[in-house]
Amino acid sequence: MSLHEECGVFGVISPGNTDVAASVYYGLYALQHRGQESCGIVINDDGVFSSYKDLGLVSEVFTADVLSRLPGGNMAVGHVRYGTTGGTNRNNCQPIEVNHQKGKMAIAHNGNLSNAAELRNALELSGAIFHTTSDTETIAYIVTRERLRTPSIEDALSAAMDVLDGAYSLVLMSAQKLICARDPYGFRPLCYGQTGDGGYVAASESCALKAVGAAFVRNLEPGEILVFGPGGMVSRREHCGKKQKKLCIFEYIYFARPDSMVDGVSVHGARMQAGRILARRHPVSADIVVGVPDSGLDAALGFSEESGIPFGIGLIKNKYIGRTFISPGQSERLDQVKIKLSAIEETVRGKRVVLIDDSIVRGTTSGRIVKLLREAGAREIHMRISSPPFLHPCYYGTDIDSREHLIACHHSVSETADIIGADSLGYLPVEELGALIGNRGYCSACFDGAYPTPIPADTRKDRFEQKLSEKRK
Repeated sequence: MSLHEECGVFGVISPGNTDVAASVYYGLYALQHRGQESCGIVINDDGVFSSYKDLGLVSEVFTADVLSRLPGGNMAVGHVRYGTTGGTNRNNCQPIEVNHQKGKMAIAHNGNLSNAAELRNALELSGAIFHTTSDTETIAYIVTRERLRTPSIEDALSAAMDVLDGAYSLVLMSAQKLICARDPYGFRPLCYGQTGDGGYVAASESCALKAVGAAFVRNLEPGEILVFGPGGMVSRREHCGKKQKKLCIFEYIYFARPDSMVDGVSVHGARMQAGRILARRHPVSADIVVGVPDSGLDAALGFSEESGIPFGIGLIKNKYIGRTFISPGQSERLDQVKIKLSAIEETVRGKRVVLIDDSIVRGTTSGRIVKLLREAGAREIHMRISSPPFLHPCYYGTDIDSREHLIACHHSVSETADIIGADSLGYLPVEELGALIGNRGYCSACFDGAYPTPIPADTRKDRFEQKLSEKRK
């Protein structure tokens, strides 16, 4: 099992026909950390949709030649994907496009529905034919069904939200409108900004707004629908306040870029706070604090500031390889670990090292990093983790679908330290998670099992692919 990252969504609406493809390209490039499996762009040129999607990184898929062949337009939506439900194939690339009786629609989705299998089964029994194994297609079907019954696309989306459960931050495009929506729990982030020419941009994170020169306006409220169209912007809040806010706390620990502001909280600041808490709760005598690039660096700075132990650069990351945390296969993942990081011997040789990382899933990567530092001459290695132990599956977009491979489910803290080769190990206490973000509403179910929604009956990550396989037999 590999633990996968989130997806990233991006949308833009411009007052005139402009090179919106370039805007989406740069927006997706800024969101690349959220998904490295596939990407796609759909452009709206006065109601005519054009698209390009493929497996690979944004820079690999959207070459200069591809971008030059994309038309201009006044609207576009884009997506970077790392699938938590459904397989790695081109059919699952987003945005998903739909042609229906009342027009066209393109939809990009970040998150996972907790009732996706139930909804999909009902749709199939009513005659729906699915072409992908992603639950995004389920959302598209339900919105389309409601569109045939309602006077507008935003009414259709609002009606669909009555039956969708779980995590979804959406950017949806019709012939005339760009629409954004965030689920009533607010599991996944979504924000919007304004461009100098009076256009609007929506994105999973504020770092993508900066990348295209848009001024950040605000985050969408949980349950909010924003409609951008010929009449300007309209906010619909009929779904707001229905649920207690449950933003995924792992957005701050790992997923989001440190230069992003998520729901008014600095990601960099939250990680610094995690490091300070670790220094207070798990103090140790050491000579240097080293962070695992990239998401361990901010917490390492916080640990250093709080403890007074100097911060040092002890590990260098090869910036031309993707995150091993989100690689699709264990053997491939091991190969990437070997070339992703290298130790700086001058920094760690003969030293007692505090090693800060964001998480331990199965322990394979952590063991490899500890070994790297040992080989570089570190005398002691005390590992500190800026999250609590993973103990439960996640049904909202983080690809933890089984307890089987979670090392903390089978081993004590001291046993885990022995397995990874560390002299000591300390996790962020689960009761301290609220301190990272000022005790705002958050979901920590993967750490404490407190699920905001009912647990799905079918919890397999590949449940749709399995179903397709059974049908082919």
